[in-house]
Amino acid sequence: MPRSLQAAAVLLLLCLNQQPAGPAPLHGSKWSYFGPDGEKSWSKKYPSCGGVLQSPIDLHSDILQYDASLVPLGFQGYNVSANEQFLLTNDGHSVRLNLPSDMHIQGLRSRYSAAQLHLHWGNQNDPHGSEHTVGGKHFAAELHIVHYNSDLYANASTASNKSEGLAVLAVLIEMGSFNPSYDKIFRHLQDVKYKGQEVLIPGFSIEELLPERPDEYYRYKGSLTTPPCHPTVLWTVFRNPVQISQEQLLALETALYCTHVDDPSPREMVNNFRRVQNFDERLVYISFRQVQDLTYTGLSLGIILSVALAGVLGICVVLAVSIWLFRRKKSSKKGDNKGVIYKPAIKKETEAHA
Repeated sequence: MPRSLQAAAVLLLLCLNQQPAGPAPLHGSKWSYFGPDGEKSWSKKYPSCGGVLQSPIDLHSDILQYDASLVPLGFQGYNVSANEQFLLTNDGHSVRLNLPSDMHIQGLRSRYSAAQLHLHWGNQNDPHGSEHTVGGKHFAAELHIVHYNSDLYANASTASNKSEGLAVLAVLIEMGSFNPSYDKIFRHLQDVKYKGQEVLIPGFSIEELLPERPDEYYRYKGSLTTPPCHPTVLWTVFRNPVQISQEQLLALETALYCTHVDDPSPREMVNNFRRVQNFDERLVYISFRQVQDLTYTGLSLGIILSVALAGVLGICVVLAVSIWLFRRKKSSKKGDNKGVIYKPAIKKETEAHA
């Protein structure tokens, strides 16, 4: 063989050996929420997306069961100093914040270390972009904090298709007051407008992104909500939502693109949430008593109190009417008796017929 051919062969072998042989990324490489690679076609390339234990789901009363063993979670290493930095990235599907692995959850059977967090949302004309729903109700957006089982696996990619590999904390987000903690992410969205762009941002307490009373939550076994949809996720969906302002939500819905900066057909990053999946013959375990969950049937506390007050007033009215009718009937009977014993009238009538 000529030396030139031998050199070419050696170079080819070196190139092949240098190709990465690591695990598949946590998000699939080519997919989208709409179009030919949209959600309806996910299962063609990623079979798990059409399989069992899929997420997200609707959390409704028929599938909920109280579990006294669900303890409050601990959040270790979540308070990151502003002297440290996070990497914020537009990955073409969401805005993602990489997290240090010394952040981890306490209270699960294994140690689950943090990998990243990201968000899901709708659009400015239909701001209902949460993935999980409660009693059929969509929230404005949803935050996912992804952790991997660091007792068993080296990183999130390796753990993503393994049993008990991942644990995700889900925070439901509704429109309300301005949230300074979430703004520590949102103020940098303009720096990652296009796919592949990234920026370093100051560290802050990730625990500030969690809702009040984080000891109240839903727990079930499900899947990634993006391809490859591996059914390997232990989900913790917090019962209580957090609020962000209308302006903050609008920034999230309008700032980002799914496409690269030089793409001739730019696509806005909107409606990046998966539809609710079937949840046949499974239970969701809850750490709180279900009787306390009245406001999640779609009724506000004010409406519930108004209905209760109306019920009490109704009972009072019925009782008052019943007492009035009873007294009237009694009075009427007394009047009838006086007419019967009126003797003079009976006497005259008898004399007339005598």
